[in-house]
Amino acid sequence: MARSKFSRITPKLKELAALSEKNDAIDPVLYTQYDVKRGLRDLDGKGVLTGLTRVSEIRSMTEEGGKRVPAKGRLFYRGYDIEDLVRATPAEHCFGFERVAYLLLFGELPNDEDMLGFVSQLAFYRTLPTNFVRDIIMKAPSGDMMNTLARSVLTMYSYDDAPDDISTANVLRQCIQLIAIFPLLSVYGYQAYRHYHDGHSLYIHQPKKNLSTAENILRILRSNKKFSPLEAKVLDIALMLHAEHGGGNNSTFTTHVVTSSGTDTYSAVAAALGSLKGPRHGGANIKVVRMFEDMKQKLRDWEDEDAIRRYLEKLLDKKAFDKAGLIYGMGHAVYSISDPRAEIMDRFAAGLSAEKGRSAEYGLYMRVARLAPQVIAEKRRIYKGVSPNVDFYSGFIYSMLDLPIELYTPIFACARIAGWSAHRMEELINAGKIIRPAYMAVEPEKAFPAEP
Repeated sequence: MARSKFSRITPKLKELAALSEKNDAIDPVLYTQYDVKRGLRDLDGKGVLTGLTRVSEIRSMTEEGGKRVPAKGRLFYRGYDIEDLVRATPAEHCFGFERVAYLLLFGELPNDEDMLGFVSQLAFYRTLPTNFVRDIIMKAPSGDMMNTLARSVLTMYSYDDAPDDISTANVLRQCIQLIAIFPLLSVYGYQAYRHYHDGHSLYIHQPKKNLSTAENILRILRSNKKFSPLEAKVLDIALMLHAEHGGGNNSTFTTHVVTSSGTDTYSAVAAALGSLKGPRHGGANIKVVRMFEDMKQKLRDWEDEDAIRRYLEKLLDKKAFDKAGLIYGMGHAVYSISDPRAEIMDRFAAGLSAEKGRSAEYGLYMRVARLAPQVIAEKRRIYKGVSPNVDFYSGFIYSMLDLPIELYTPIFACARIAGWSAHRMEELINAGKIIRPAYMAVEPEKAFPAEP
């Protein structure tokens, strides 16, 4: 389809782009020469220390004989193991996400009275300004829900009577409001696009005050508002696992960086959304799902491990799927032996796949999870272990919940807004310096040409 004038790339622009590519390229040898930690981390995944946090902790290494060695991954929210938090979540009508959101924001586990008050606060704020859906969400719906979500967040600034007040109480109010309305902004944005672009029926369901975040997401998304207890439980667990992941992940670090400038909450969260949208971050599970769709088409027998291994080798050789040379869902910047979130997701994927009649597909995932690390070790030089990450399972779980692929990353955002909020509060309370790391200039000085 021909591009509009607004989006067209002219021949002159292509010429200028080539000039940029030539003059912006930096010799990779220089990064080693100047000991630049690309990605702000070492080859073994250890990040450059840029700050301190009490919000969460990731453990993936242990000290043995004075050396750091890979260990089973563990994740802590305010000192509590995520495994224990998940295990303590009720089987039905659960508010596990709300519980961890309270924990992340306030540093303590809520008692029954605390939970009732916090859930009531979320229910109170889980509404949009008058005509917001009509005037903002329905206008110029975007094909990417993350852009829709970011635009809606920035627009909320105009409806706030104190948008630039960065006092603790006001920022907390803004953060709780955003935690409450993110599901509405995400799902309503999808419904608008689905209606105006694809011609489907438009329905805007109102959330119910007595339902959890996970239950309300399923309720307002589905035309019949129906969902099973297991579906709500699995989505609630997914939100818990995605709520926070240390101060150094790309979108949370973005939150710290932008917050350190003293800007408003809406701008900081919009910046974090822009980071999360990237396929190397929040969009990774979409790549996993599409890779598996291609795999299922190419494999005649999903139990043939030799065929699976050959497909995985083709992926690494850039001969299959998107020819990027990657097995999506494998490996993590921090974890090596295991990603604790992936292990929890695996358990719930097994149960949900049985309820949904997709056990054969789950079996294929299990075989890939076992074979992929072997294939990667054989064909790549790796500096630490490789194992399935949370994205390996989350997309499969979302597909079994009948969530549209357009909402995979926004659902991630509906969870991570809790962690972003906790880190924004922490950055403001500790009133640190504006974050400004150094870049070394490698362009030689030039004499300005004399006029002819």
